[in-house]
Amino acid sequence: MQNAYRSPSSFGLFPPVVKNLLIINGLVFLAQMVLDARSATIYDTFDRLFMLWPLGGPEAVQFRDGVVQFGTFQPWQLVTSAFMHGGFGHIFFNLFGLWMFGAVVERTLGSTRFFWFYLVCVLGASVLQLVVASWPFWAGVGGIPVPTLGASGGVLGVLAAFGVLYPEEKIFLLFLPVPIPAKWFVLGYAAFSLFAGSAGVQAGVAHFAHLGGMLTGALLILYWRGRLPVKPSRRLA
Repeated sequence: MQNAYRSPSSFGLFPPVVKNLLIINGLVFLAQMVLDARSATIYDTFDRLFMLWPLGGPEAVQFRDGVVQFGTFQPWQLVTSAFMHGGFGHIFFNLFGLWMFGAVVERTLGSTRFFWFYLVCVLGASVLQLVVASWPFWAGVGGIPVPTLGASGGVLGVLAAFGVLYPEEKIFLLFLPVPIPAKWFVLGYAAFSLFAGSAGVQAGVAHFAHLGGMLTGALLILYWRGRLPVKPSRRLA
């Protein structure tokens, strides 16, 4: 129990990229709340511009009580959607995960490399989620377009990196009765996300964004450590 990994205890001790990601996510969420309270029109426009919308979906749908406008995919949404959240619980758990594992991974990789690592994980998560969410429209099935938002893809990429870098490090979480090795926690989370996404469990949760972030994060760390067929010019110790 003494060697179980616990979260850092001081915000001031965080490395710069993690600290700034926490601040930016918090400020964007505050902006969302202010816009929601002051102007429904501006808030809806904000959502349509910056959430991740599927490709090929309708821009508007006629319902009995009127026409509802939807957003359309724009390239910048692959990144901007990762800084938006749907509620206090959503942002709390995402930033808790970033707070818990991000400082360790950033100190291991270095701040510059960690910045690019996080960004690529976000892109990997967004691209996989975009393909999955757009598939019904490409296949002609149709439906109502549903946007994706949240930092989960990037955060779970960080979690996957922690599991690859420190596979035997035990993780202690409130909802787990005993600490478990990081590698099993990561593999278990990935398996659940694959099952839940394929079976349609937990509607409204972007399980394939989670998988995309985790797969991207794990592959990046394996590549930097020279564990893949393609070798980096400079290996990570």
